[in-house]
Amino acid sequence: MDFLRYALIFLHILGAAAIFGGWLANFKKPTVTQWQFIGAIVQVVTGLALVGIAEANATPDSPVNHAKIAVKLIVALVILVAAIIGYRKAAKGQEVSTGLAHAVGGMAFIDIAVATLWH
Repeated sequence: MDFLRYALIFLHILGAAAIFGGWLANFKKPTVTQWQFIGAIVQVVTGLALVGIAEANATPDSPVNHAKIAVKLIVALVILVAAIIGYRKAAKGQEVSTGLAHAVGGMAFIDIAVATLWH
């Protein structure tokens, strides 16, 4: 079970890196890349799997922080929806609005901050 948990954490971090790194790489000419789109999907799927594992291993002395999970899920879903919209536009050759592109990266930044700073 530990290997699965660590493999999911590894993939979860790679998903965040794809979203955030794609945002930084295209900061001057904002867009949503395929890797940001894939990273958003990976983040949601691995995040849900990690919560399942955490719930299975929770004890009264070590409960799951449901408030943190709820905030992270809402932020991750906002990222996913923005990434889907932005990537579809980019794939069709349409311009991706600056606000939409920055929403994907900026919300990823917030999600990473929540993950690391909220204990």
